[in-house]
Amino acid sequence: MPPHLSADRPAAQPPGRGSVDALITQTRRLKGDVDAVRRDAQSDGSDPRERWQRALCDLALHQLNDLDEHLAQLRDGPSPASPEPAATPTGQAVPPAPRRGSLLSRVGSAEWNLLTDEASWSGELFEILGRDPSAPPLTLDELPSLVLDEDRRHLTAMVTDCLIDAKPIDGEFRIVRPGGEVRTVHMMGEPVLDTDGSTASMWAVLRDVSELRRSQRTVSETRDSLQRHRHHAQSEHRLAVELQEAVLPPWRGSLRLPRQGPRTLDLSAHHLPSSTSTLIGGNWYDALELADGATLLSVGDLTGHGVAVASGMATLLGAVRGMAMAGTQPGQLMSWLNQLLDATVQPALGSAVCCHYRPETRTLTWAQAGHPAPLLFRDGTGRRLSAPDGVLLGATSGAVYAQAEETLEVGDLLLLHTDGLVPGHSGADSVNPLLGLASRFGAAHSAQDCVRLVVEEFGESEREDSACVLVARVTS
Repeated sequence: MPPHLSADRPAAQPPGRGSVDALITQTRRLKGDVDAVRRDAQSDGSDPRERWQRALCDLALHQLNDLDEHLAQLRDGPSPASPEPAATPTGQAVPPAPRRGSLLSRVGSAEWNLLTDEASWSGELFEILGRDPSAPPLTLDELPSLVLDEDRRHLTAMVTDCLIDAKPIDGEFRIVRPGGEVRTVHMMGEPVLDTDGSTASMWAVLRDVSELRRSQRTVSETRDSLQRHRHHAQSEHRLAVELQEAVLPPWRGSLRLPRQGPRTLDLSAHHLPSSTSTLIGGNWYDALELADGATLLSVGDLTGHGVAVASGMATLLGAVRGMAMAGTQPGQLMSWLNQLLDATVQPALGSAVCCHYRPETRTLTWAQAGHPAPLLFRDGTGRRLSAPDGVLLGATSGAVYAQAEETLEVGDLLLLHTDGLVPGHSGADSVNPLLGLASRFGAAHSAQDCVRLVVEEFGESEREDSACVLVARVTS
C-alpha cells in the first residue's frame, strides 16, 4: 500500500524492530500472568462472581492475544495481497503455509484512490473479509455488498463523513463471510489530502473483533447476572432481617409481662448475630404469660439460613405460642411441633426447649428436642438440668418427648440458650464456660445485668452462626 500523504502533517516513522520485540516480550509475559490467574479462578460455575471473574480473564487474554498478533504484524510488515503459490516437483501449485496465530485476529489494511478509482488491499484484509486473494479488491461502492443490510447505512455514513467532511473513521459493522458466517469488523481510517486540500484517497485498517466482542458480551452478561444475584440476595437478606426483628423484638431492659399481680420473674434476652451478618438463621427466644398465670419460656433453632428459615422459625414460634395458650404441656407440645415440621414441604430440622413455669408452686416443667438443657444457678454455683428424652424436631415421625420437673427458689436464675452461644464450642462443651459465670451472676442485680455479662464475655468473639440467650430470675 502506498504511503499516506497528508497536507496537515508528515507521515509517522515506523518504530524500530528492537522496541517492537521488547513490547512483544512484555505482552507475552503478561499473557502468562493473566492465564495463571484465570486457571486459579476455575470453579464449577455455580458462583456468579467467579463466573464474572473468569469472563474478565478470558476477555483480557483475547485482548492480549490480539495485541501480540498486532505487534508481530507491525514488526514483520503486511503480507502481500496475492502471494505466489509454491510449486511441487510435479509443477502443481500448493497454498502457502499458514502464518503463526489466528488470521482473523490480524489487521488488514486498504487504500482507495478517489482519482483513479483503484483499491489496494493487504493480504490480511482478504482473509478477514473472506475474499479470494486472486480476485480484485472491492471499491468503496462495492464494499457494502459484504455488509449486513442493517449495518450498511452506518458504513455508508462513516465513509461519506470521511470523504466529504474529512472526519476520521472509527466504527464497527458486521459482514457475512462465504458460508453465511457473520463476523464483526472494526474499521479505522482517515482521508488522504491532496496538496490543494481536497480528498485524494482514503486509507483504513480493519480487524475482526468477533471473539473480542463475544468475550465482552460474556463479561457484561455475567456482570448483570452477578448484579441480579446480589440484588436478590440483598432482598432476601432484608426480608429475613425484617422477619427476625418482628419475631425477636429487642428488649429494652428486663421484660415485664403484661398481666397485673405480683412480679414473679425478672426476664431478659438477647440475640447475638453471626460474624457474617449476611447469615440470618432460625434462632428464637420467647416469653409468654399464659391465661392461667403461668409463664412459657422457650428458645429454639431451625437449621439453615435465609428467608425460608426465618419464615419457618416464625411459623414454629407461632405454633408454640398457640399450643401453649391452649394449655398444651411441654412434652405434648414438642410432639406436635415435630409433626408440624415433619409435614412441611421442604425437609428441615430444628431443636427447641420449652419451659412451663407456675409461680404459685415455683414449679418448672420442661421438655427438649435435641437442644442444650437449661442451666440453673443458685447460691453462686450453677448446674445443667438433667434432660428428658427428646430427638431433633423433624428427625423422625411419631417421636415421643418426655417431661422433667424442677422446683425453683427465690433468687434462682435460669439460663436458656441456643447452640453456639459460646464461640468455638457446641453441645456439652459450651456448658463449662457458661457455668464459670456463676459467681458473677450471683452478684448481678437483674436479669438484664446477667444477659449483659454473657454478651460482654462471648458476644465480641467471632461466631459462625447466630445465637440466643434468655435469662429468667425468680423474684418471689
